[in-house]
Amino acid sequence: MNAKLTATQTAILEAAADRPDGNIEPLPPSLRGGARAKVIGSLLAHGLIAEVTGQHRLTEAAYAATGKQRPTDDVQKLDPTPRSIRPSTKLAGLIDALRQPGGATVSQIMAATQWQAHTVRGAISGMVRKKLGYNVVSEKRADGDRLYRIA
Repeated sequence: MNAKLTATQTAILEAAADRPDGNIEPLPPSLRGGARAKVIGSLLAHGLIAEVTGQHRLTEAAYAATGKQRPTDDVQKLDPTPRSIRPSTKLAGLIDALRQPGGATVSQIMAATQWQAHTVRGAISGMVRKKLGYNVVSEKRADGDRLYRIA
């Protein structure tokens, strides 16, 4: 890199190099208005940043100038570790109730876990569906109660 960089430009590049996406935002709060535009324009002119989907991200030249490497997504490419459920817990009881052929109603789960209705629905939505990845089916019965089961 032949261009001389200011201390502000160097700080911006080093901070962006530490971010996974290489985005230069957020810029230092002291950098406002014309100074902000001038710094961004200079980095663009030197080929150290490029505009990508409305954001300014570091180029390979910027990583080379900072002496850092572009982060890889190796961590995200790994298979997620399946969550284990401790036996004899309320969550294990909830999942067992949902696995029954007929499923379970909120009132049945409330009686088994001593949870309130909003906690039961939150556990089904947050833990069972989102975190554990089960496909939970909800059906409204003729008596008006809602039945939940794992499909």
